[in-house]
Amino acid sequence: MRDPRNAKLKGLSWRHILANLIPVCILWLSLPGCAPKPLWVSCDRMAEAVYPGEHWQKAESPEQLGWSSEKLLLAREYAKKIGSDAVMIVDDGIVVDAWGDITKNFQCHSMRKSLLSGLIGIHSDEGNIDLTKTMAQLGIDDYEPSLSPIEKQATVGDLIKARSGIYHPALGESADMKAMRPKRGSHAPGTFWYYNNWDFNALGTIFEQETGSKIFEEFDRRIANPLQMEDFDVSNCDYLTSANYRDAPHTMHRYYLFRMSARDLARFGLLFLREGRWRKEQIISSDWVRESTASYSERGIDGGYGYMWWTGAKRGLLANVSIKEHSYYAAGWGGHRVFVLPYRKLVVVHRVNTDSPGRQVLGHHIGRLLWLILSAAGETDIGEDPSIEAATGVRLNADDLKQLLKEGTRWVSPNNAIFPAGESLAISCAKGGALSLSATKELQFKGKWWISGDRFYFKILGIRAFFLIVQDGNTIKLFDPTGTLFGTFRHS
Repeated sequence: MRDPRNAKLKGLSWRHILANLIPVCILWLSLPGCAPKPLWVSCDRMAEAVYPGEHWQKAESPEQLGWSSEKLLLAREYAKKIGSDAVMIVDDGIVVDAWGDITKNFQCHSMRKSLLSGLIGIHSDEGNIDLTKTMAQLGIDDYEPSLSPIEKQATVGDLIKARSGIYHPALGESADMKAMRPKRGSHAPGTFWYYNNWDFNALGTIFEQETGSKIFEEFDRRIANPLQMEDFDVSNCDYLTSANYRDAPHTMHRYYLFRMSARDLARFGLLFLREGRWRKEQIISSDWVRESTASYSERGIDGGYGYMWWTGAKRGLLANVSIKEHSYYAAGWGGHRVFVLPYRKLVVVHRVNTDSPGRQVLGHHIGRLLWLILSAAGETDIGEDPSIEAATGVRLNADDLKQLLKEGTRWVSPNNAIFPAGESLAISCAKGGALSLSATKELQFKGKWWISGDRFYFKILGIRAFFLIVQDGNTIKLFDPTGTLFGTFRHS
């Protein structure tokens, strides 16, 4: 802000100015949400947006930004319980809190797709990449079984929205992605959303073909360097081919593996929060940021998918937390996330050391962590507390469970956060112990269930898990061993 001692205002004395300014300040302080935050923070933010320089700026205390240290401690404790390795919370460009190793370049897994989306945006605006071009026009194909003439009509725009209709085997597919992959030729290009690694890997091929640049070097030049990323190094990134995998699918399109730190990913999140602008430079056009983070496909209630960004509002962003307005995030297997909540000017990064075998944090855990973080920010319209301690109803013991399941039962969840390709999730427990889980007619998986003590167990897709059950009338709530809500179902 300008120093009033150096200001020159014709015809006005400072006594006159102050006499008019004081009532305005009092009115401002009386507005909802203004008084709790220190005046110096608000004025500083009104004067100029805060960006990190060589290092991030950290608040002297969370309370200076209107946050609760006590509630942030609860978030820290829960993050430790679920196995988080790094968390970083950035409120309008200032670090509120961070814990774990925020400097380590962990694998990004599928967050790579949102990183590439930003690069594609730069080159789309420069005319190097045309989203309307088809695979046929670009000469894009794959090994046998090669693409059909219809599949070759898919456009770059179809691929970036995961709506290509090309269901060729691809590198980096998880077991559930393979299980849910539609049959070749079952959907025409542009007509159906499926989270498809073939689309994402082929986009890497297209990017390098059309720009003449390597993905990692271009990310370093066009994004990492202007944002002054502290840890990003091209040498930490790599391409994976079929030769890197045992029993790998036969495909010509490589998997581009990014490694980045939490504090560098927070800069990328802040870039999108600021609609592509970094200080005085427009790194990515604001039009692309808005376009790429809009929803083009539904993935359950209030959830969507953009240009390789997950999107949502209310309970559609993530299980166990409710978001007031449209927000979005980058997601990677194992629990890697970069959340961007524009309405709250908030960026939250969550990392897991997935280089260690078996390490992962599930989505409903991350949802509860985000709930705790937003609670620490003073947010109240974030949904019910997803802990078993706060649950209403009766926690079922062994006798209750046997009575509930003795004739078999079927539970249906309208808010399907587990298999987002379907509008609802159904768990059917047959009398003899057989179990089926379904999200759509095409997505049905078989398993088994049993009871041990006050725990309900099931095994499906090679995964064995147990839950504690709370019943509230016709509502069944499953809580996992951490006491976190896994899902809410209607009992039928």
